[in-house]
Amino acid sequence: MQSILCWSLIIQAALGAILTARNATIACNNSPQLCSRAYSNITQLGAHDSPFLNNASASNSITFSDAGNQNVNSVAQLAAGVRLLTAQVHNNNGAWHLCHTSCSLLDAGTLSAWLSTIKTWMDDNPNDVVTILLVNSDDASAEDLKAEFEAANITSYGYQPPSSTTALATWPTLQEMISNNSRLVTFVADLDPSTNTVAPYLLDEFTFVFENPYNVTSSSNFSCVADRPPAVFGQTATAISSGRLPLVNHFLDTNEGLGIDIPDTANVTTTNGKTGAGSLGVAASDCSAAYGKAPAFLLVDFFDEGSAISVVNGLNGISTTAVGQTQPSVTPTSSSGASGISNLGFGSYGWLAVLFVTWLAHQI
Repeated sequence: MQSILCWSLIIQAALGAILTARNATIACNNSPQLCSRAYSNITQLGAHDSPFLNNASASNSITFSDAGNQNVNSVAQLAAGVRLLTAQVHNNNGAWHLCHTSCSLLDAGTLSAWLSTIKTWMDDNPNDVVTILLVNSDDASAEDLKAEFEAANITSYGYQPPSSTTALATWPTLQEMISNNSRLVTFVADLDPSTNTVAPYLLDEFTFVFENPYNVTSSSNFSCVADRPPAVFGQTATAISSGRLPLVNHFLDTNEGLGIDIPDTANVTTTNGKTGAGSLGVAASDCSAAYGKAPAFLLVDFFDEGSAISVVNGLNGISTTAVGQTQPSVTPTSSSGASGISNLGFGSYGWLAVLFVTWLAHQI
C-alpha cells in the first residue's frame, strides 16, 4: 500500500512539474512574462496606417505611394510583434474601403477583406491579443462597421468591456482575454457609444484612450502632452486620472505644400531609434515619466526600420528573447513620388498630381 502511495505521489509531482514547465513557456503576445499582466499594463507597438504600403516590393500590396506609412503588410507586421494596427476607413462609392486621405490617392481595398487577413492570423496564433484602431473618416455607423466585421467572420474574437461609456478601472490580463477568446480590442475614432446598440465590441476610442499630438514635422516638436480628446486637451494629469490609456504618436512627416504631409523616410531610423534627439526611445522614456507609467501604445511609421520593437520590449521588461517574432523579409526602400501616382495614370509627375488633386478636392 505504501509503495502504491509513493508511486502515486511521484507521478503527481512529475505531472505537476510538466504542467508548470509548459505554462512557463506559453507566450502571450510573444512573451511568457506578459501573460499575467493586465491589458492596460503592457506597451503595444503600433503600425501607423498599417495597410498603406510605401514599398513597391512589399508582398500582397494592392498599391503603393509616397503616402504609404509601412514597408510590409499587416500580417507581416503582426508576425514581427506589432500588436496595434491603425487604418483609415472611407466611403468609396457606397463601400467601406481603407484609403489614405483619399481613395483616389491610395486605396488598400475593403475593410472586410483586411479584417479577414487579421482573422486568419489570429486563428493561427491563439495566444495573441490584437488591437485595431479605425479612424472613422466618413462617419460610418456602428451598423456599417458591424457588417464589415461580420463579413470577415471576426466578431467572435471581439472584446466587450463591462461598460462602453466609461474608461475601465481594471482591464483583464492577457491570459484572461486569451482564455475567453476575446482577443481583439477594436477602437473607433469616433463612434458615439450612446448610439452603438448593435456591436458592443466596437469601442469609441476617446472613451478609453487619449493621444499626444500628431502631424509633427520637426523632431524637436515631439510632446507627451495630452492632445485628444478635446476634454483633456493640454491636461495630461486629467487624462491619466480619467483612466484613459495613453497612446503616443511618434512619427515624423515632411510638408509638401498645400497642407500635404508625407512620411519623413529620410530620418525614419533616427525617429524609430533607441537614443538621440527625437528618437522613440527618448520619447518613450519622457512620456513614461510624464504619465507615471509606460504608454499603452507607441505608434510609428515603418516599424521595421530603427529599433521600435526593441524599445517596446524594453518597456515591457522582457528580459528574455521574445518568442515567435519574425522579422520582415522585405528590404526597406524609398519610393519616388512617381511610383505610387503612376498607378493612377499620372506617370512621372508624381506629387505634382497629388497636390493638384488634393487641392481641387478641397475646392469642391
